[in-house]
Amino acid sequence: MKIRYFAWLREHIGTSSEDIPLDQTCRTVSDLVAFLSARSVGHRHALSDMTLVRVAVNHVYVDIDHPITAGDEVAFFPPVTGG
Repeated sequence: MKIRYFAWLREHIGTSSEDIPLDQTCRTVSDLVAFLSARSVGHRHALSDMTLVRVAVNHVYVDIDHPITAGDEVAFFPPVTGG
């Protein structure tokens, strides 16, 4: 599974992307967030408040309960604001 991080999430985690094998317990985005949060302090900090993070699966915005599969690309990023 390809995981991408943008903006301040990338800064906390220390990378813009990761390729990880999908853990069998990860069936939804919420499960993936819990799995990733256990990987490092940076992951835990970046993903600690999912009200501040948008998620896309295969380039489509999704909710936290959206199902995921091993071949998906999941992107985490802050909401975009205009100016």
